[in-house]
Amino acid sequence: MLDLLLQWYRRRFSDPQAIALLAILLAAFGILFFFNGLLAPLLVALVVAYLLEWPTVRLERLGCSRAWATTIVLIFFATIVLVLILVVAPVAWQQGINLAHELPTMLTSLYHFATRLPERFPALIDVGLVDIVVENLRARLSGIGDQLLRYSLASLVGLMTLAIYLVLVPLMVFFLLKDKEQMLAAIGRILPRNRGLAGQVWLEMNQQVSNYIRGKVLEMVVVGVASWIGFLAIGMNYALLLAVLVGVSVLIPYIGALAVTVPVIGVGLAQWGLGGDFWTMIIVYLIIQGLDGNILVPVLFSEAVNLHPLVIILSVVIFGGLWGFWGVFFAIPLASLVKAVLHAWPDEYGDAYNKKD
Repeated sequence: MLDLLLQWYRRRFSDPQAIALLAILLAAFGILFFFNGLLAPLLVALVVAYLLEWPTVRLERLGCSRAWATTIVLIFFATIVLVLILVVAPVAWQQGINLAHELPTMLTSLYHFATRLPERFPALIDVGLVDIVVENLRARLSGIGDQLLRYSLASLVGLMTLAIYLVLVPLMVFFLLKDKEQMLAAIGRILPRNRGLAGQVWLEMNQQVSNYIRGKVLEMVVVGVASWIGFLAIGMNYALLLAVLVGVSVLIPYIGALAVTVPVIGVGLAQWGLGGDFWTMIIVYLIIQGLDGNILVPVLFSEAVNLHPLVIILSVVIFGGLWGFWGVFFAIPLASLVKAVLHAWPDEYGDAYNKKD
């Protein structure tokens, strides 16, 4: 047994480049695991910087200096964000408040609808089961008002943090874009010298992360706008709020779509029952989800689609448990990183050098 372990160790860890890659990965994992709260503004800035790198490079190719290209792109991006905050956010927030106020009425409507189901389908649905489910929902929804109040009080601290972020993040994004090459050179000076394997993985992952962030933002916008237009066209209540939820749900592969379906169906049942309008809404919603899953996602994330769905779900669960929101957001790139490392890792001594020949 010991001989097998020694053979495996020699085959996998004899190459100094493999040791350097392992050290870099462990250091990055440790920093993110222990200091993810402190690094949150930097992570936000990195995501925005990746998002804005493409237009910045395009402006450079048109003759702008790096500093001017960064300034122009940041001003344009800040204008879009400001419009969203001033136009979309207040409407969605008000619809959320109205929905919270109408939850008891909606629950009553859903209860009356559910009590009629055993009469229509006596062999499939039991009256006692309906009562248990409804009472459980009542118990959970009864505390929503107190929870919202506690959240509002706690959010005062969050607002102060947000105000700091609104100052720090744009500054960090500006310098990350403007001084990108100098920062990469500074990081390179403190990394191990034998990092050829790490550089190979970095080149692959840098492009994947860049494409992933741009694709994910584009997917959120397209799905959200399509949902809003569809819900608005059929006259659905809380159309903008539900569209925002549907757009945000694409951040969590598979699980997000399942979770957001619950409020969509709940609002539709409370508004229309099982009438024709409800089924029209279901068809519209399924068409949007189908186009997203079968056309938009394969086009935007062609490399990520090569990952098995079970691998993606496990990545969401594992990395989300480790790093919360950021683990969920970067679940697919992190799974791709693991795949890239396993693919690039030398299988025997000198394998990394043989690849260069």
